[in-house]
Amino acid sequence: MTRLRAVALVIVALVLVALLPPGAAPQTAKRYRIGVLNTALAANSPMVEGLRAGLKQLGLQEGDVSLDVRFTRGDVIALSTAAEELAKAPVDLIFANGDVAARAAKGATSTIPIVFTVVPDPVAAGLVKDLAKPDGNLTGVSSLTTELVPKRIEILKALAPRVGRVLSIYHPDDAASRAAAEKAQAVAPRFRVAVLDRAARNPGDVERAMKELRPGDGLLPPDLSSLAIPGRMLELSLAQKVPAVFTAALWIQQGALAAYGSDPYAEGIQAAGLVAKILKGAKPQELPVEGAGKLVLAINRGTAAALGLRVPDELLNRADRVVE
Repeated sequence: MTRLRAVALVIVALVLVALLPPGAAPQTAKRYRIGVLNTALAANSPMVEGLRAGLKQLGLQEGDVSLDVRFTRGDVIALSTAAEELAKAPVDLIFANGDVAARAAKGATSTIPIVFTVVPDPVAAGLVKDLAKPDGNLTGVSSLTTELVPKRIEILKALAPRVGRVLSIYHPDDAASRAAAEKAQAVAPRFRVAVLDRAARNPGDVERAMKELRPGDGLLPPDLSSLAIPGRMLELSLAQKVPAVFTAALWIQQGALAAYGSDPYAEGIQAAGLVAKILKGAKPQELPVEGAGKLVLAINRGTAAALGLRVPDELLNRADRVVE
């Protein structure tokens, strides 16, 4: 009976193949391979976990997509090699986290689609010429760092109304941080503050710049792929009792007064939509760069108290995260 059943199945299969149009072959579901490139310390960075969650929400399960994650543990130089390895693998798409990783991916391939996240300013970083019409093989999600500068100054003034000068530090080799400093200068009159923009390549430069601070000054740390500069700014701002508004909520847990910016995990979920469209046949240049859809306001009330500041109720009500 078992032999008869097996024979019957073979006959059915042959009949089905015979009914296919000439030249056609049985279709199997395509399994996509995505290369992930970033400077994270581990494979499960928030952006990558957000991508996984976003793809799953869109119906792309692990059986449909595999991730080849390359993380360089903060080593920026290693990104170029990792990007070239992914391009040669090859992969169907590269998911790059941060402007440095995105530039490395762009340098490695002009044909494989690239979707980026946590990029402060894609135009200033030289990744695309126009957000609405990205050229080449890149598109992605912008963290809106430059666009959010006025909001950070507004939050700084709400927390410390007497602030009259704001120190805005940027890295001279980082176009996005330069653009943010220029934005701060442009909007300063609106908030009745003077902006001191100072370049810093390393923590030593930060220390020299922050010696210029005096009572009543505020601080705007930059959004950089390396945490050394904003990290030193945090230490000195707490030691010198200078109110500062950072670009990411991760600094709040380290004692920062306040932060306002995009959520990396949410950016990963958002970017999954672009990834799915490209895997289904869309071209990167057909998909405008999106601004981060989820922005997080985080406040550390303990630090505010230590600085002798009162957090307005209105700001507390708006805050997404509050650390006591």
